[in-house]
Amino acid sequence: MSTVKVFTGALLASAILFSLAAPASAGPVGGMARSLRMAPASQYISASRNTLAPFAFIRFCRDNMQDCEAGQGQAVVEMDQDHRRELAAINFSVNRAIKPTYDGPNTDTWEADVASGDCEDFALTKRRKLIAAGWPSKSLRMAVVKTAQGEGHAVLVVKTSQGDLVLDNRTNMIRPWNRTDLTWLKIQSEDNPKLWLEI
Repeated sequence: MSTVKVFTGALLASAILFSLAAPASAGPVGGMARSLRMAPASQYISASRNTLAPFAFIRFCRDNMQDCEAGQGQAVVEMDQDHRRELAAINFSVNRAIKPTYDGPNTDTWEADVASGDCEDFALTKRRKLIAAGWPSKSLRMAVVKTAQGEGHAVLVVKTSQGDLVLDNRTNMIRPWNRTDLTWLKIQSEDNPKLWLEI
């Protein structure tokens, strides 16, 4: 079987997995700017007071100012079929393209568009690719979490009409934030990516 067929089949499977995992769209099919019927409040992350941004993220912003500009566009993406398909495709392609490697102790570095990297590098790359595809930066937030094994981890959270959805390099499945195995610690503000909030 050719590489193209394998990739196409895997991509289709990823899109199907996402469409089964996500609840049916509550609003009409259409663009991001239309008025939305929002998912229940429990499907959105509730952030409270300001907290410190990860130090490695501060360094990332110093070197990549365009990735840390004030949020643009709609805060919520309407999850029609086209957006679901595109989100699944970008999540899958980045998970496949980056070779997982881990920073050593006290050497944590956040980067985007890399050939190899750890969790935050996957998430930053997905965020950058989604923005390049026309997704509003305001709807795309980095979050710091812990896995079920207690390990520090970072993911990308996409705010949609179906709730906050999680793009995680450990899986091609895209799930609502409250249907993951993660313990939530902090997340970026949608208005100012340099500002982080406690969850």
